[in-house]
Amino acid sequence: MADKGKVLLVDDEEIILDVSREVFRFLGYDAAFAREGAAAIELYAQEKKAGRPFDLVIIDLTIPEGMGGRETIEKLRQYDPKVKAVVSSGYTNDPVMQDFASYGFSGRLTKPYRINEMKTLLESMIHRD
Repeated sequence: MADKGKVLLVDDEEIILDVSREVFRFLGYDAAFAREGAAAIELYAQEKKAGRPFDLVIIDLTIPEGMGGRETIEKLRQYDPKVKAVVSSGYTNDPVMQDFASYGFSGRLTKPYRINEMKTLLESMIHRD
């Protein structure tokens, strides 16, 4: 089991989930995955109640077949105002990506993911107060 932190990745693309699973393992993080926001919120709440909270949530901004980033962060913040969440998208010109803090996110991660960017983001988000 990893010991650097616990991450929840929310994305609807199988390839993103598969590659990220390997990247998190390589970087030493424990990771869980959800395909859309409602499932992510349920998993987040379940792990928090069990005393195994996530250190960071990475949420895809656009999920056509489910709850995407904007709605998910609103509901997560209602459940846990101190949640650390990062918005993720390939659409860098989207207003949420441009001004992530105004939408309740702690940071942003641009797709496609690069291992060094992911490592830097995880370290800065999980190991800061």
